[in-house]
Amino acid sequence: MALSSTIKPPPPPLVLPGFEHVKRSWNETYQSYAARILPGEYYVTKSDEGVYTTLGSCVSACIRDTVMGIGGMNHFMLPITDAAPADAWKAASQSSATRYGNYAMEHLINEIMRNGGQRKNLEVKIFGGGRILQNMTDVGERNIDFVRDYLKIEGLRVASEDVGSIYPRMVVYFPASGRVRVKRLRSLHNNTIVTQEISYIDNLKAKPISGDVELF
Repeated sequence: MALSSTIKPPPPPLVLPGFEHVKRSWNETYQSYAARILPGEYYVTKSDEGVYTTLGSCVSACIRDTVMGIGGMNHFMLPITDAAPADAWKAASQSSATRYGNYAMEHLINEIMRNGGQRKNLEVKIFGGGRILQNMTDVGERNIDFVRDYLKIEGLRVASEDVGSIYPRMVVYFPASGRVRVKRLRSLHNNTIVTQEISYIDNLKAKPISGDVELF
């Protein structure tokens, strides 16, 4: 009797407290579990697993401790305002626009450090910020400006990036090794991503962030 060619994947690695709600699934291509994050979410892991998302105008920062191998990814967009993100950040780090970016960046960094990471060992890679929303200000460029300025002020160096242009992106990040795979998506996928991002923008307008976050 022939043996089945389908091999059952191993059990998923342990998830850190607070991330139980994030969907994870086995990826045959990478022979690894991968957690999918949506706009406004982030995920941190100590295990040898991936984190992935699809980006249009939004930006993701992939950050890890290169010694401990703990790290993760966020996915955020600044609300639509007339203020330039860099100017708003310099003038008032808790402005209505930049607080969304602060929230995404500081929660990710804090969670890495809370689980054993050290600031001196952090490696940062940034992705996204494509110009895919028509008849609007360049939201992607504003997101890119914000994250670059934030990292500069916080003294965190960008090790690599793939940002801007007109393409949405699929990003898969492996914090244990720092490996990243980026696929630029064609127009076939744009409608779905645009719909997702417009919904996210509407959610930002309707649900302001409350409370402040302090960086460790």
